[in-house]
This record gives sequence, structure tokens and C-alpha cells, in this order.
Amino acid sequence: MPVLIRRTAVTALVLGALVACGAQTDSPPDQGQADDLPATAQILQAVTKDDALAARLPAAVAQAGTLKVGSNIQNPPNNFYAADGTTPVGSEVDLIKAVGAKLGLRVEHQDMAFSSLITSLQAGRIDVTMAAMNDTAERQRQIDFVDYFTSGITIMVQKGNPSGVKGPDDLCGKAVAVNLGTSQEAFAKEQSGKCAQAGRGEVTVTSTDSDTQNQNQLRTGRVAAILNDLPTAVYVAKTAGGGEFFEVVPGTPINGGPYGIGVNKNTPELAAAVQQALQALVDDGTYGKILDAWGVSQGAVAKVTLNGR
Repeated sequence: MPVLIRRTAVTALVLGALVACGAQTDSPPDQGQADDLPATAQILQAVTKDDALAARLPAAVAQAGTLKVGSNIQNPPNNFYAADGTTPVGSEVDLIKAVGAKLGLRVEHQDMAFSSLITSLQAGRIDVTMAAMNDTAERQRQIDFVDYFTSGITIMVQKGNPSGVKGPDDLCGKAVAVNLGTSQEAFAKEQSGKCAQAGRGEVTVTSTDSDTQNQNQLRTGRVAAILNDLPTAVYVAKTAGGGEFFEVVPGTPINGGPYGIGVNKNTPELAAAVQQALQALVDDGTYGKILDAWGVSQGAVAKVTLNGR
């Protein structure tokens, strides 16, 4: 089904009015969501605790009864704030709530800069990350990943594509915006080197911690394009300004690969429990129902893997 969101929430997202930080203890599934968001409450309420899986949790997590999730909550439809500006919603939010329910845990979101997620996980300030983070070999050297979705990099431009960007090579000599510490930033810098080597001019890469700032730069022409993940780019292009601000450049996503739930390498029991809980949700159809509700079923996986294996 198509993804729906209250227009006021999208406008607030674009203008940067939805700002929150610190811990966000998620409401029960039947509270806190706007009436015109996807109806996932009943899907989540149907998830029951699996005592055998819960028994595999690390003692500290089990005793706390809470799964602390680090995210960068500005990334619709994966994760963003409802119209109240404080309630996390989105496909990833629903998925991790379902995992929590399967393990008998309450989920608490902590909103932080994307670039600080891995260090926060390593420092033990959070239990897991879930923020449309690509599972890459470089990141696997720092943390483990429970892979739950497949995506890739997409180019978003102004409506009408005034800069004539039809693919990565058209970024040569132009400015692009990316989020700091992301796969998009790494790709933009790599592409810039290729452009320079071909004598076509480097890509000017603007890296920020704000999707809102990047969108404002694109709307005002300070950059020719934004590099973002497929679900986010498609969603923003369809909703921002009633679909009149941006469009996605057609084509196969660049560097397609998995999103992963990040887990500290020192807590392999937690990684295994999350992996098995999510696989159970795939097998019983809950996972597919959540992705369908948010309109992102094109990225569904049949097997939940750990570090791609």
C-alpha cells in the first residue's frame, strides 16, 4: 500500500522544525501515531514473546527489560517523528518494536548524529543501532550487523532536473549533499576522484548531519543533487512540497547492499537473539506486513544474516 504521512509532519521535516534529542521511550503500538500514518498497531500487537529466544539475551539486557536503540531519526520512511515531533515512527521503528516484543523487551530510541552511532555503540551507551546503516566491510571491523533490508544509493535532484543529472558521471564538476559518515559520502568522494582523473572536474561534496539542511541546499540550488538511500529518496520526492520539490533520477541503485542492525562485538549473544527474533518475524509474516504497510517491500529479505553470512 502507498505510504501516507500527515502533510504538516513532512513540512516540518523539510523546514527543520522537528528537532529532538536524547532518549525517546516508544509508546505502546496503539498510541502516539497520527491517524493517517500506516496502520501498523494491530500488526505489532499480534507479536508475542518467544521465551526460548528471550532466554538467549545477555543478562544485562534481560534484567533491564529495555532495548536501547541508537538512530538518526530524520530518515522517512525508515525512521522519523510523527506530527507531535516526539514519537518515533517508520518502517525501522516498527521492525525493532516487533523484535523487542518477540524478545520481551521495551524499545527505547536515542536520537543522535549518524556519525556518532558506532562510537556510542562501542561505548555501551546503546545496545543496538538501527538507522538505515549499510553493512560494509569497513564497518564490520568495528561492529557486527544483523542484516534486515536491501537498498542502494539513489540520486535526488530538483523537480524537472535543471542540472541535467542522469547518473553518477553527471555529478562531475557539480556540488552534492550527503550525510556525514555515510556510504553516500564515501561514494561521492570516490566519484570525485574518478571525475578528476577523467579531467571533468571534482565533485564538491557537502557533508552534514541533517537531511533537512541537505534538502534546503538542493531546493535553493546550492547543490545539484543529494545522494541518499533508495527508500528515503523515493519517499521524500513523493511527499516534500506535495511532490513538487524533488525527483529521483531513474536507474538501478548504486552500490546496492544490506542495511544492518549494528551490535557491539562484545555482545554476540544479543546479535544472535536479534537475528533469530527477526528471522521468526520473517517466517511468520510480520516482517512482510510491516514493510508492505510502509511501501518498502522491494527491499525485503527472506533470510536474516549476520554480517552477510
